[in-house]
Parts: sequence; structure tokens; C-alpha cells
Amino acid sequence: MLRLPIKPRPDWQRKANEFGFKFHTISGEPYWDESAYYQFNIQQIERDLEDPTEEIHQMCLAAVDKVVASEELLSKFQIPVPFWQQIKESWDSRDPSLYSRLDFCYNGNGPAKLYENNADTPTSLYESGFWQWLWLEELVDKSLLPKNADQFNSLQEKLVHQFAMLREHYQMSSMHFSCCKDTEEDRGTVQYLQDCATEADIPNRFVFIEDIGLTESGHFSDLQDDLVENMFKLYPWEFMQREAFGESIQSAQVNWIEPIWKTILSNKALMPLLWRMFPEHPNLLPSYFEDELHLASESTLVKKPIYSREGANVSIIREGQPVVEAEGPYGEEGFIYQDYCPLPQFGDCYTLIGSWLVDDKPAGISVREDNSLITQDSSRYVPHIIL
Repeated sequence: MLRLPIKPRPDWQRKANEFGFKFHTISGEPYWDESAYYQFNIQQIERDLEDPTEEIHQMCLAAVDKVVASEELLSKFQIPVPFWQQIKESWDSRDPSLYSRLDFCYNGNGPAKLYENNADTPTSLYESGFWQWLWLEELVDKSLLPKNADQFNSLQEKLVHQFAMLREHYQMSSMHFSCCKDTEEDRGTVQYLQDCATEADIPNRFVFIEDIGLTESGHFSDLQDDLVENMFKLYPWEFMQREAFGESIQSAQVNWIEPIWKTILSNKALMPLLWRMFPEHPNLLPSYFEDELHLASESTLVKKPIYSREGANVSIIREGQPVVEAEGPYGEEGFIYQDYCPLPQFGDCYTLIGSWLVDDKPAGISVREDNSLITQDSSRYVPHIIL
């Protein structure tokens, strides 16, 4: 695993804008960074990332099966009681999923270590599935990268295939897509998924989360008063379950993507449960609920909110005192703890690997860099190749 410098394309910003990649720069700082790339060999991809991704995903599904059958675990996961039965029914029905992303600490040697499972609202999808592949093709065509350079990236074709499966499964005549207002990255991600759905022959339309209404009959509707029957929402289940319309989720009879059982997989409480179920697994970090801290043997731990996004409110604790911490609005529901496993450092950059799944199958990786040990929403995206 190498980080190699390369000259950025002189017109890449213009091309990004032409292709709808409007969030390549965030708050004046580069988000997409093609001044370098990461190089992997095929063994690192297949043995160290792809195979463990598929295995860990199956382990996570086994954990869901355990949680839905246990009131104790549902409570530990801080899931509101009114949704317990809905989640179980969704899981028992095996309501289909679209995609998810596992985040790994990996330095090119030895087993990758799982940090968390982004199973509900993972972003950086457009950059991973489309834009970095375009970058690779252009640089290979111009002989700026070797002709045999490849990329671990089948995201787009798998997404289109999975949308086609969803269309048949739910007999969709149309589909709504949604995210919050004033989130350019989220809107770009959703637009990309709309394009994939269109390629899978699903007519679709967009509505902001804030503009969804509730009809007198208890169904959700858009601004044109059309009923929402099938919806992809880039909006967390834990938010939905705690908001005014939450009590109407079940009666509204929407086919949700992601399904409500993903509430369990996107929860940081998954990590100590996995450690209980699969102790000493080479790809897992020892992890603990707050009432299990006496089991921790390491003096340095990472404290994570049970619900958190983009590294917010994550802190590194040494001898009980925070040495690095990120601000944010999370933590009310409690925390879990993981043994400290620092990200590999390349120069001034700390590097995180995101490993994508579509329809339960590995589909590619993304590489994010930060100048901090805690990867946050401002972290840079850097392309990769296989050589």
C-alpha cells in the first residue's frame, strides 16, 4: 500500500462541474484530492479487504438476528420501544437493502480492523462509484498511469443491478428519493442514485425530507400531493424514529430503502456485540459497552457515541482523559469503547479505508484522508489503483 504523488489534471474542476460533482471543494478546502493516489496490489485487495468485508457483513447480519430477538439488546442499542416490532417484522421479511460501507483501519500489512458499519446513510458514493473511475480511465488513456492499472470498483454496475431487483421485488411503478436541504454532498449522492435507478428503469422524483407531508389517511406525500410508496432516504433512522412523523412510519406503508432493520447495523452498539459473538476475530477490535469497561485491558481507548455521524463526538481516551476529541451534537444515548488502533500515517495524512457492499457483496473501496486521527466530514477523498 503506497501513497504516490501525481500531477492533478489541469481542468479537473471544470469537468467535475460538468458531471455534477459540485461538492469537490467544501468551505474553500479541497474535498476531492488528485494530487496523490493510493496503490494496492491484488492480494491486499482480495485477501485483506474484499474477503473480510464479505465475512464481516455476514457476521453483522447474524448480530441483527440476535438483537431483534432480545429486549435487553434492543435496549442497549437505544432503539425506541415503539419500533421494536417494526424492526423485527422488517428483518423477518428480509426487506431488501441497497448498500452499505464498512470502515477499516488498514496499512497494507496484516488484517484490516473494523472501526464501524455505515449501513444506513453512507456517503462518498458518487466519488467512489463514478468519479474516481473516470479519473483512472483518463490517466490510463493519457499514459499517466500504467496501462494495466485497475481499480477495485464495481459499485455502479452493482447499484443498477440492485435497483432492478428492488423494482421487481416491490413491483415499483415509481420511487421517491430524499435528503435534507442545504446539504450539497447529500444531494449529489442522491442525484447519483437517481441516475442509477433511472438506468434500472425506475421512474423517480426527488423531495426534500423537510417537504414530506402526512395525508389525512396517514400516508406520506410530496409537494405535488403524490403518495410516497417507495423511498430511498439519505436520512438516519434514529432521527426519523424520534421526530413528529415517527409514529406514522408503520401505518404509512412505505417500502423504505434502507429498510428499518438497518437501525441495528448502523448503530455503534454493534461493535461490542460483534466482539461478544466473535471474540478474538482478527478483523475486530476489542469493544465494550459502558458497563463492560472493566474488561478492557488497554489504557488507551476510543470513545464513540452509540449514535454518531462523520466522527462527531468521537474521542481518544488515555488513562481516562481525552487526548483527541471531535465536537458534535451526539452522545445523549450513551457511548461504546474500542481498543485504540491508530490509522496509518502517510506524511501528514491519516488514512481510512471504506469498503462498499451492494446486495451483500463487496463492490469497491474508497480512501479518505484527514490531518487528524479522527476522520470527519471535511476529510479529503483520494483515488486508488490496483497494480
